[in-house]
Amino acid sequence: MKKVLLILAFPAVIFTTSCSSDDNDPPIVAIDPTCTDGVQNGDETGVDCGGSCTPCTAAIDNPASYTFERDGESTISFDGQTTRLKMGDELLSAFKLETNTTEKIQAMYAHLEGVMDFEDADLNASDKNIRSKTAASADYFSANATDQALIRADFDGWISAQVTEVFPNWGVVATAGSAGQLADGSSTRYVSAKGLEYNQLFNKGLIGALTVDQALNNYLSPAVLDAGENRADNDENVVAEGKPYTNMEHKWDEAYGYVFGLNADSADPNADLGADSFLNKYVGRVEGDADFAGIADDIFQAFKLGRAAIVAKAYDVRDEQAELIKEKISEIIGIRAVYYLQQAKVPLAGETPAYGTAFHDLSEGYGFIYSLQFTRKPNSSDAYFTKAEVDAFLTDLMDDGANGLWDVTPETLDAIATAIAERFDFTLAQAAE
Repeated sequence: MKKVLLILAFPAVIFTTSCSSDDNDPPIVAIDPTCTDGVQNGDETGVDCGGSCTPCTAAIDNPASYTFERDGESTISFDGQTTRLKMGDELLSAFKLETNTTEKIQAMYAHLEGVMDFEDADLNASDKNIRSKTAASADYFSANATDQALIRADFDGWISAQVTEVFPNWGVVATAGSAGQLADGSSTRYVSAKGLEYNQLFNKGLIGALTVDQALNNYLSPAVLDAGENRADNDENVVAEGKPYTNMEHKWDEAYGYVFGLNADSADPNADLGADSFLNKYVGRVEGDADFAGIADDIFQAFKLGRAAIVAKAYDVRDEQAELIKEKISEIIGIRAVYYLQQAKVPLAGETPAYGTAFHDLSEGYGFIYSLQFTRKPNSSDAYFTKAEVDAFLTDLMDDGANGLWDVTPETLDAIATAIAERFDFTLAQAAE
């Protein structure tokens, strides 16, 4: 199931291509068939450069941490991603204050620069917001305004429903067909008439529609990395105006920021997983499952090597690492969708179901299922699941009876979970732990 990332290192420098007229003590290399201006190390069929070879060696200096500099200045920047993750954390808190209005929460979601929407003054001063980046990737939505509008309408609707359906029944015990509160151990859950926690739909849905979509389908896309003069500028170390980084370096860093942008030490983030309420949290959760241990470092190492490859102009290596990141992050979404569907079966069993616990799990599962449409198959232009497939799963989840989650059966949960797991490379048993 798990792929091993093989790196040719000597010791921390990776030689992706080599051209030399000296066969003595050659470096460790990978043969590049595009190197035609000299004899490649270990390739006796190469064209002899006659002793005046133009070097075609691209040595990748892969650092131990996500640290890159130019002329002594850091070239890493993902401030916009950090800002949006902070906005998201405050926005989720707004779902839990029953005196908030639809307008208040919506204003936080679609923040305008200078408006006092947040507790954090820096967020208020920012020209960034979350809504404009929801379902906004170049690969999936630049030519798909219809689905983009439908998805954004879902998020707007969850805000409205929390205020109009759940807030009025904040102090009422929920029953089938009536919104209200349910006990969940020491916690209290606030659900719709059909058992949904809208804050969980919003939260887990944004993991896909914001962080996954922007990272995988936007900033790691060749359409963005190589846009305009990006590749030519990167080849010549031409930096963005007034910045220490090239545009290509920056785009890669922005993808990294959606995964590790709130870690206390973003250069070495694996010791601080769970730093936000979005993707980073669930990278940590899946890493904590013995069946998937190592997945967090796989993602980190691929980000780091891909960034180093950009510096070295080794774009084939960059793209290989991008595909690995797409696979691993997509897998996390699938694992957590299955996990919550399976977890919910336990509190639903027995003569007195623990609905608060079950509906919390199922609402999280609903959000992760929703996020499947933003995943990305490696070496493909497709998501692991289409929007139509995701919509069908959610219809099945809610339509076992007239009362939504109050009527859901273990058979339905297993059927959806099995269909998801089969699309990936893990079992129900592995994901359920």
